Amino acid sequence: MERYYYISDSLDELEVVEQELENAGIATEQIHVLSQNDREVANHRLHSVTSIMKKDIVHSTLIGAGVGICLSILVLVGAWLTGWPETYTWIPFIFLSIVLLGFCSWEGGLWGIQEPNHHFKRFQKVLDHGKHVLFVDVDKNQLSPMQAVLRTHPHLKNVGTGASAPRLIVRGQQWFHRFMKWAP
Repeated sequence: MERYYYISDSLDELEVVEQELENAGIATEQIHVLSQNDREVANHRLHSVTSIMKKDIVHSTLIGAGVGICLSILVLVGAWLTGWPETYTWIPFIFLSIVLLGFCSWEGGLWGIQEPNHHFKRFQKVLDHGKHVLFVDVDKNQLSPMQAVLRTHPHLKNVGTGASAPRLIVRGQQWFHRFMKWAP
């Protein structure tokens, strides 16, 4: 899957575009609108970016976890090289490694909650000017129908592509929404 980004001034136009994309076979879970005006996005019944995904929590937590893993390995290797586990057992060193991993992951998440999502930083100036970003995650077989729909909307400005959400995540969201419609 690949993600295509478009900028628009009008939520009314994005509402029409989203409906046309859904009619062309692109699922709602593949279409997102990023805006600083969440209330208007909700009033237009557009599929908005969740507030947690507007922040860099996931990315920063993973970086923190990577640092924590490195520090944990360093503690365990240091303990092994010094021979202290023969005297004190491995329990304190394993516990310290687990605490370091947890702390670094937590600290990474705290850092990420303060930062905008690294995928969306390039759109910050556009969003500050009151514009909206539409992005669509499509498979190769959905690219042609998407382009056909978007060609009929000349006010949308194509601003590039990027990495999309993993296909497994998108399919999981689709399954969850179908289940929620089915479940009482």
